[in-house]
Amino acid sequence: MQFDYIIIGAGSAGCVLANRLTESSKNTVGLFEVGKSSDMWKVKMPLALLYTMHDPKYNWKYYSEPEPYLNNRKLFCPRGKMIGGCSAHNGMVFVRGNRNDYERWKNFGLKSWSYEKILPYFKKIETWSGGEDQYRGSLGLLPVNQSKNDNPLFKAFLGAASDAGHKINPDMNGEYQEGFGMFDTTIHNGERASVSKYYLNPAKKRKNLSIFSNSFVEKIIFDGKKAIGIEVNIKNKIEKFYAEKELILSAGSINSPQLLMLSGIGNENHLKERGINVVHDLKGVGKNLQDHLETYIQQECKTPDTLYTYTKLVPKVLAGIQWFLSKSGPCSQSYLEAGGFTKSSPEREMPNIQFHFFPSFVIDHGLVNPSSHGYQLHASPNHPKSRGSVTLNSSNPYDYPKILFNYLEDEDDLKQTRECIHVARKILSQPSLAKHAGKEVAPGSDKQSDDELNEYIRSNAETAYHPCGTCKMGVDKMAVVDENLKVKGIQNLRVVDASVIPEIPSANLNAPTLMIAEKASELILENI
Repeated sequence: MQFDYIIIGAGSAGCVLANRLTESSKNTVGLFEVGKSSDMWKVKMPLALLYTMHDPKYNWKYYSEPEPYLNNRKLFCPRGKMIGGCSAHNGMVFVRGNRNDYERWKNFGLKSWSYEKILPYFKKIETWSGGEDQYRGSLGLLPVNQSKNDNPLFKAFLGAASDAGHKINPDMNGEYQEGFGMFDTTIHNGERASVSKYYLNPAKKRKNLSIFSNSFVEKIIFDGKKAIGIEVNIKNKIEKFYAEKELILSAGSINSPQLLMLSGIGNENHLKERGINVVHDLKGVGKNLQDHLETYIQQECKTPDTLYTYTKLVPKVLAGIQWFLSKSGPCSQSYLEAGGFTKSSPEREMPNIQFHFFPSFVIDHGLVNPSSHGYQLHASPNHPKSRGSVTLNSSNPYDYPKILFNYLEDEDDLKQTRECIHVARKILSQPSLAKHAGKEVAPGSDKQSDDELNEYIRSNAETAYHPCGTCKMGVDKMAVVDENLKVKGIQNLRVVDASVIPEIPSANLNAPTLMIAEKASELILENI
């Protein structure tokens, strides 16, 4: 079969591309996704996000290599494996990033990615509950809503942030980012607003879009240095599909570099070691891996306002029934809606840490229920300097790649994380939280010295689930794609997903990924 465009991966970026490229009936598009449909209650119910995160039918469930600066722990790296990708199992927090993040991208030689140039795409994505203004959109496909979660702990937490001297920001996606408040969410009418629901579903009825789920793309086919098609395993049969105009790789920050390398694009020496024929020597493929590393500051709660209540059978069942009947109640929220951005110390130039407040304890990515009422602050430096990589274990496309983040390799990342703990402790000790606040559970009030905090961080810090950067956009010798997201040295092949991010923004990555896909759609349609 032949299409004008082939999109590999039906995650957040792939769904946007599929919609935009088929708006004109002149274009035929084939969309290929290894996973299944995400049209099920476990995806739709906001509070059920852990069900798919830990289900191998809907998640790749990757693990890193032993991380040398985290006491050789292997860290969990979940990635969506279903239509909608990570938008179908993320925490539904919608944060664009700081204006200065994109100004830095511009200063890397990417002039069309300045804040001024990308703001229209952020606005294009959304219908924002706060209404349109200079910074926000009202005509987009995706509903983005200011959280109205009325859990009393959120009000107390924001009061405590104010007590500690932080400004309260009514819109962290607006004129400025710094401050604390309620995050925007992709929750609408009590259900997850996934990109598959709001971008892909409206396009499904178009005759020029063909969607192939449960289809594993094993390899990109080249004619010399021109990408012309793909080899796909569908029901244990290898089939070939060809693209007349372009192939677009949107498989995510782990799978996109993996498929490039399996197809012969990457570091020549690494590919030869794995017995792969080299199509093009591109040193940066799989390099520049970045993520936000979170440390939890946990405190007992003296009031019964936490999610611990819903670990008990009867409250859990009643909350589930309420959601199924009316899409309301505890299950209609993600409870990750409060947080903010601030400086970890006065000498920092811009807000360099992000906090998420969560009204429960998170133990082993939610696999273990807490044993008491409690709440925690997730603290993560926004711009880690440490860099990791994705490499191949073998030439077999079904072997998982080797993922090494090198978290905390840079000493300043560790210093910033320690500073996060001090800022968090100051907030959690304020009068507004006094009636709720019990003792500090972690790190524990006895852990005060740098060495003690370093050990707590190395033993307990976890991913914020924001891997990016492995096919980075740029003008330097380690760049994989150019400013227009075209793979360097190759014809008819682009990468459009979080892997092209040159430097991680101050954000949860879903919103930036959608912005990249909206901009890419225009580049592709205009053949730029």
